Amino acid sequence: MATKIRLARGGSKKRPFYRIVAADVRAPRDGRFIEKLGTYNPLLSKDNAERVTMNKERIQYWLDQGATPTDRVMRFLDAEGLAKRETRNNPNKAKPGKKAQERIEEKKQKEEDAAAAAAEAEEAAKAAAEAPVEEAPAEEAPAEEAPAEPAGEEEKAAE
Repeated sequence: MATKIRLARGGSKKRPFYRIVAADVRAPRDGRFIEKLGTYNPLLSKDNAERVTMNKERIQYWLDQGATPTDRVMRFLDAEGLAKRETRNNPNKAKPGKKAQERIEEKKQKEEDAAAAAAEAEEAAKAAAEAPVEEAPAEEAPAEEAPAEPAGEEEKAAE
């Protein structure tokens, strides 16, 4: 018979209260159990001594018999020094999902495109700064024509 040390939920709606029990793995969560080993009240503060109460001798007996505690009960046992809980490491848990990764890639692509456009504009500005020495007469000719047109428009507006 496979035995587990687990939590059986009690209490009313939105007011949980758990019994720490030794139960057959095939029994329902809140159903038949072999022995009550303690209690857990999650509504109490973490520093309250009544939050978790355990019969350490009986828990040690069931552990010696081969009972396997659930993860939550294993945390309690580790805190009491009855068993050692291995720390878990799930590096994938912190990674964003597929859609979020796609959005990040799109944002990076836009930033790269903007940086490339800025670099091209900067190169064009440098080229333009170097080129006016040669093209200065060509640029001055249209500049002379441009003021003549607004002056003519002002004369028309005056009439």
